[in-house]
Amino acid sequence: MPILIAPDDSYQSSWLEGTKEFDGAHLHGAGAEDWPLEELRDARSFRRFVDALVRGALPESPRKPGYVPCTYLWIVEGETFLGSLAIRHELNDFLLNEGGHIGYSVRPSARRRGHAAKALAAALPIARELGLTRVLLTCDEDNSGSRATIKKNGGIYEDTRNGKRRYWVATAASA
Repeated sequence: MPILIAPDDSYQSSWLEGTKEFDGAHLHGAGAEDWPLEELRDARSFRRFVDALVRGALPESPRKPGYVPCTYLWIVEGETFLGSLAIRHELNDFLLNEGGHIGYSVRPSARRRGHAAKALAAALPIARELGLTRVLLTCDEDNSGSRATIKKNGGIYEDTRNGKRRYWVATAASA
């Protein structure tokens, strides 16, 4: 059964295999924007990447302008990396309009099995522990799979901005 874990360099081989499946497409929730895939084949570079992801949750960690503290998690099953999920601790203007609090990606070979919905469900209590009572999730207007994932987790549609559907999800079950 898939679980969420903190990034772990023991998954390097599987992470690289999973990332290759995206064929250059953006990996939402991966935190890999500034890391060339070729460089991450080196074990030391991959360890630095994992360390940077873990440090990204710390408010005092240096980050690029426009970036906010973020808890990165990996979706894994056994020794297999299935995807990434990021919980952003706060929203800036871009995240409020397009990015949201939580972003995720599931490797193409593992899609349509409910992994994203289960990972999102597991991430909501973590977001609550970070002090977020509700989180914003966004998806492309034409991404029916992500819409279903968000709705399955209680997403309430608010509006569409710049081609992104915006949903709010409570981090605690309603009483």
